[in-house]
Amino acid sequence: MSKVTFNELLDAGAHFGHLRRKWNPNMAPYIFMEKNGIHIIDLHKTAAKIDEAGNAIKQIAKSGKKIMFVATKKQAKDIVSSMVKEVNMPYVVERWPGGMLTNFSTIRKAVRKMSSIDKLMASPAFNDISKRERLQIQRERVKLEVTLGSISDLNRLPAAVFIVDILKEHIAVAEAKKLGIPIFAIVDTNSDPLLVDFPIPANDDASKSISLIIKAMTDAIQEGLNERQMEREKRQDDVEEVEEDADIEEVEETKIIIDEDDEEEEVVKTKKPKAKAKAKVAVEDESGEKKTVKKAPAKKTVAKKTTEN
Repeated sequence: MSKVTFNELLDAGAHFGHLRRKWNPNMAPYIFMEKNGIHIIDLHKTAAKIDEAGNAIKQIAKSGKKIMFVATKKQAKDIVSSMVKEVNMPYVVERWPGGMLTNFSTIRKAVRKMSSIDKLMASPAFNDISKRERLQIQRERVKLEVTLGSISDLNRLPAAVFIVDILKEHIAVAEAKKLGIPIFAIVDTNSDPLLVDFPIPANDDASKSISLIIKAMTDAIQEGLNERQMEREKRQDDVEEVEEDADIEEVEETKIIIDEDDEEEEVVKTKKPKAKAKAKVAVEDESGEKKTVKKAPAKKTVAKKTTEN
């Protein structure tokens, strides 16, 4: 993950806080100084918190889970929608629908209704409906697309929530805390960082500051997704290697069996001449001991001589 430098944060105006009279005392550890009645945020701590949040988000993305981005502020809508789309994560840039997290089953029903409307509009039966009903269905589809179109792929609760302004999105913060979902957020000097698991002290009103931090988070998510893909390919290669090794072992086993058969054949072949040799020795032993074997050919020769006479 590419680290955000001090100069980049300074150029983006991330160090500007709110007026002193609007500050939250819990933000004191992240405030560097006060100048002209405005608090200045310590950008060294901001950079450290960005790295900490980026590493945590990277691990969540690497595990294959979803991170929902929430930014309904005017200056953050386009930034979040354009950057988060690239990493295929859900986001909410319009009005936060109450119960988005705590009443997720009802939200899923609305998403399924939107998909059923899409199927109806794509079917030939849609032309058979009256013009008035078609207009009503199309308007309902547009309304659902505005509020729920960006979370249509979200099949279960997100593993984490990233919020740009926790004061404006206090309902989202309350729902996430109720369900125990980790919260990442850009926290300005008028906000309470204790409500957030991973606070990033920075200016949440400047578009450049928001863009810089969101870019760092999306880069971390992309790295996590890339590592997940690499690990999946590595596991697949390991499985293929194991299968190849198993095939090689089977071939070696067949070779060993063939060799054993050859040895048995050799043993059989060597046994036969040994048996013959033993038989010859036995015959010689018997011929040496018994003279009757030698007399038989002598009788034959005598018989031949008598016939000649």
